[in-house]
Amino acid sequence: MFKALLLEESDGKVTSSVQELDEARLPEGDVTVAVDYSTLNYKDGMIVKGIGRLVRTYPHVPGVDFAGTVAESSHADFKAGDKVVLTGWRVGEMHWGGYAQKARVKGDWLVPLPDGLSTKQAMAIGTAGFTSMLAVMALEEHGLSPDKGEVLITGAAGGVGSVAAAILAKLGYHVAGSTGRAETHDYLKSLGVTTIVDRAELAEAPSRPLEKERWAGCIDAVGGTTLANVLTQMAHSGSVAAVGLAGGNKLETTVIPFLLRGVNLLGIDSVMCPIDRRKTAWQRLTSDLPLEHLDAMTSVSGLGDLPGLADDILKGQVRGRKVIDVNA
Repeated sequence: MFKALLLEESDGKVTSSVQELDEARLPEGDVTVAVDYSTLNYKDGMIVKGIGRLVRTYPHVPGVDFAGTVAESSHADFKAGDKVVLTGWRVGEMHWGGYAQKARVKGDWLVPLPDGLSTKQAMAIGTAGFTSMLAVMALEEHGLSPDKGEVLITGAAGGVGSVAAAILAKLGYHVAGSTGRAETHDYLKSLGVTTIVDRAELAEAPSRPLEKERWAGCIDAVGGTTLANVLTQMAHSGSVAAVGLAGGNKLETTVIPFLLRGVNLLGIDSVMCPIDRRKTAWQRLTSDLPLEHLDAMTSVSGLGDLPGLADDILKGQVRGRKVIDVNA
């Protein structure tokens, strides 16, 4: 038996409760993991609350990432006792996920825990931090370097934004952070943000196809009107890494920034990212993310706290990274 947060659906309404489940109910897979920690992402909030029909089959165990120890394995690359991390592959959506003391998955989805990281730190990074690293890598591959100018992060106080700020600051970038929460300003500055941009400055639909060139690069977790505004403010040959849609999934813009300034809009997909790139990103995280900042931006909760936390993250009220101790 193991403890899990189980989602059930009745008459179109999704409810959640912590239950004891038999291991026989775990889905197919060649590796069984004793989970230490999971984490809370925006997508997790949607799934726990039954929003967006991301889950099609109930009962369901959510949690799009986890870290723990291999308990059983028939996969050639893993053996009992190995420490592993999982993010993406639609685990927690189409496949039972990490909000449980045990998980069974395909070994091809797992990444060995990098040296120097604990399982708790790996989930403090989680999907959000992993996505941040993928975004930084993509911007670098499209020519971004610290000498090019200021880099903007939208939704800067959230999970993706917090990790991105810490990484970029360590790499020597001048980092601007957009937020609508005044109480997070000191927190963002502690991560290395040097310029605070009020969210309201980017909230209105752009009035012109091009504004004054301001940003050499951007990691955008908001989408919608915010992204449309950012595109008009990009410097020539600058790139935007789009990682989220907290502000909406519609993008009303023009092709002018792309044609007249050579702006690049880069989509970042952490879910189906190839395994080799995953391993590279995790290794980069061990060297480019200051762990003291990671610890400072992290708080820990238990499985029973998740319904309330799901409400909070959907309302934009979660700061930094929220680790879930599934054994608490």
